[in-house]
Amino acid sequence: MSDTTQITQAHILSALRKVMDPELNKDLVTLNMIRNIRIDGSKVTFNLVLTTQACPLKKELEESARKAVLEIPGVEEVVVEVSAEVPQAKRLPEKTPIKGVKHTIAVASGKGGVGKSTVSVNLAIALAHRGAKVGILDTDVYGPSIPLMMGIHEPLRVTKEEKLIPLNKYGVKLISVGFMLDEETPLIWRGPLVMQLVKQFLTGVEWGELDYLVIDLPPGTGDAQLTLVQTIPVTGAVVVTTPQDVALLDARRAIKMFNEVKVPILGIVENMSYFICPHCNQKTEIFSHGGGEKTSQRYGVPFLGSIPIDPEIRTGGDRGEPIVHAMPDSPHSEAFMKIAGSIAGRLSVMALA
Repeated sequence: MSDTTQITQAHILSALRKVMDPELNKDLVTLNMIRNIRIDGSKVTFNLVLTTQACPLKKELEESARKAVLEIPGVEEVVVEVSAEVPQAKRLPEKTPIKGVKHTIAVASGKGGVGKSTVSVNLAIALAHRGAKVGILDTDVYGPSIPLMMGIHEPLRVTKEEKLIPLNKYGVKLISVGFMLDEETPLIWRGPLVMQLVKQFLTGVEWGELDYLVIDLPPGTGDAQLTLVQTIPVTGAVVVTTPQDVALLDARRAIKMFNEVKVPILGIVENMSYFICPHCNQKTEIFSHGGGEKTSQRYGVPFLGSIPIDPEIRTGGDRGEPIVHAMPDSPHSEAFMKIAGSIAGRLSVMALA
């Protein structure tokens, strides 16, 4: 093919069919990730549409696609324009999907005090930093902490159709019962009223278009949590634990709960995993270490990663500046970003399986 005018779209697609996405185990053409091919003499331009903005293999796929097309005789220049389009989660016939929301991620813990809400807000911001459209639904109606951690407490407004309008901070849409109460006013409601409120949050909110809705569940595995995951169309769940035995025992209960209601477990996050002294750089495993990974192996679920203890995570949450926003280049933020990428990748695999 000495004449560059003979380069065709068929040649390009044939070359790109040899490039596999290692996570999805299919080629880029079959996955509809190659769009808008343009040929200008010896120059080829095309769009590479990834399945998530948080794709950890972005550079690898881009380079592999470029090399594959450059091997076509006559091609001298290749321009790869990279974007992302999150695939829609598979519909559950027994549950009504939330309008405009592609994936719902339940963040749960078997017990309180393990940093579940801290993980929720930092994962949401990490996904938003990657370019995704993200929301947080705080269903911990008795102890809503999302308003404090996100540094926002304003009254909710409604549309003409009487739908709640989420607040927005750090590029994340937010709904919490905390926006409807005084910070020191307890919510003294029984279960049926709580569930009615949660259903209102699910069906009566103008979320718009979201790639991911992070649902911060109440701690524990009681009736309220079980009813929530049976009612909410959950795409997948993240279980947060700490290394000590009592937290791991409760995390195992959470895993069994999700298995019973047939909610896929995206993985386990071990929070407060260890402490690194800022003065001597010595690593101390205050609450033991490695229990989250052992639990993941025992139950055959992914281990998403460990988050170390750091005063900046706590103080950032207290002042309404989560660490992924306040210190995006810190090791802790990098850990959250990596976990967010793993979750997004797993959801893409599930959607396209």
